[in-house]
Amino acid sequence: MTISEDFKTRLKIAKSKIKKQLDNDSEKRGSFLGNALKLGTELVAAVAVGTIIGFILDSWFDTKPWLIIIFFFLGAAAGMLNVIRAANKMQKED
Repeated sequence: MTISEDFKTRLKIAKSKIKKQLDNDSEKRGSFLGNALKLGTELVAAVAVGTIIGFILDSWFDTKPWLIIIFFFLGAAAGMLNVIRAANKMQKED
């Protein structure tokens, strides 16, 4: 094998490694964005559901604003718990 053939082979290997690394980096960036959106959505959804449940129960029992306030905080606590669990699960996967 000549020096130029050896150089070409090494250059091909180096280019393929760089390409693989760039592909992995772009996949990770998309994965991080997806995880961030997932965590944010879980938190907002839990607060919204808790508030809606409180609003419905308040209109049934005519206890305005107490159940809205109580279920808002319960939804916020549930949302934070979901976010913590999901973040721990993501951390274990990595």
